[in-house]
Amino acid sequence: MLSLVLPGISQAQNATPPAAPAKPIVFTNFRLFDGKSAALRDGLTMVVDGSSIGQLRQGQPASTDGSTVIDCHGMVMMPGLIDMHWHSLLAALPISTILQADMAFVHLAASAEAERTLMRGFTTVRDAGGPAFALQQAIDAGLISGPRIYPSGAMITTTGGHGDFRALSDFPRSGGQISVTEKEGGSAIADSEDEVRLRVREQFVQRASQIKMVGCGGVSTPRSPLDMLTFTEKQLRAGVETAADWGTYVLVHAYTPEAIQRSLAAGVQCIEHGHLMDDKTAEMMAKNGTWLSIQPFVGEDDVAPVSGPSLARMQEVLAGTNNAYTLARKHGIKTAFGTDLIFSAALATRQGTMLAHLTRWYSAAEALRMATGANGQLLALSGLRNPYPRKLGVLEEGAYADLLLVDGNPLDNLNLIANPDQNLRVIMKDGKIYKNALPV
Repeated sequence: MLSLVLPGISQAQNATPPAAPAKPIVFTNFRLFDGKSAALRDGLTMVVDGSSIGQLRQGQPASTDGSTVIDCHGMVMMPGLIDMHWHSLLAALPISTILQADMAFVHLAASAEAERTLMRGFTTVRDAGGPAFALQQAIDAGLISGPRIYPSGAMITTTGGHGDFRALSDFPRSGGQISVTEKEGGSAIADSEDEVRLRVREQFVQRASQIKMVGCGGVSTPRSPLDMLTFTEKQLRAGVETAADWGTYVLVHAYTPEAIQRSLAAGVQCIEHGHLMDDKTAEMMAKNGTWLSIQPFVGEDDVAPVSGPSLARMQEVLAGTNNAYTLARKHGIKTAFGTDLIFSAALATRQGTMLAHLTRWYSAAEALRMATGANGQLLALSGLRNPYPRKLGVLEEGAYADLLLVDGNPLDNLNLIANPDQNLRVIMKDGKIYKNALPV
């Protein structure tokens, strides 16, 4: 697939990705949100040398000879944003197109959406299921513009579980037959412990940084009710153990208390969604130190249009959002920010709006820490499979030089992030400036 897709990917971009700077970049006259602190810091100078932050110190530099100096005009500098639940190949196209189109077209659309994602200030995403390996490789090679991608590969599910989009004509499965969706890497069906191990290992061969497993039904899969359970505890544990053998972790799609508790018993380190959890389950998560990667769905504007049984499931998830965040705060669960915006290019533009939704439960500083420093901590769980081993989500010496310059103070008004075209004046990733709209 890579050889078929790459020749056309660069044509989908609006501009050639920038080259690495020939000399260090010195930022002056900015206010710093570092991804860790609750307040801004003033009077600092930052030196970006290559792809990382070489210096971050109080006062003016001793010398700027041989450097490019950028005056930030008193604007707020913050880390690049991280979306912990993104689907790089599913974000920009309707599901009907994804299931029926040539996959080369899907990859081309994803490459264009990757650039738009970066221009919204999201410099890193964790891909929570799909064949994003070629896209990641093209971005890292500088062929196209886009965020860093932590790929999970195909989401591993069971017969009838969320992600099983097979037609009824594909049943019964026999021998080594697999469906088109499986061949393209969207999902992988596993119905035994040995099949789980096999499917997990297949993702690692393709350079997955972590593994996505499905613990219950989902909204968009037509025949998987939310209350159904997929893997047994032993099957989930087989995935967890295999991921640990490769030095990384498993994230599990789970909405209900039963699915979450089974995942916890199997040693899962990150729960995706969790919107229907109860107080007992939240307490268990906090006690175990398990991450909750949840999305702030507060209304139908935050999700792709659905109908039939999927509509009822979507409304159930929306109704559970407030309670889930309230429980997460009550019990002090380690909470990550993600959006899960899929099947619509218009919906994908709401990444910043989704972040602003968090102020229903958190201060702006807490929300920004979640989308930067906290998310960076969760990314680091990929351990030996981490494709980007320096720190992400924070601005400190030695961290990746991923930063945004905001016209206004997002700690006072988080809605500034929802209008990136106007309010994000500088976007830097990996030490390269992808946008500079500072006054001359």
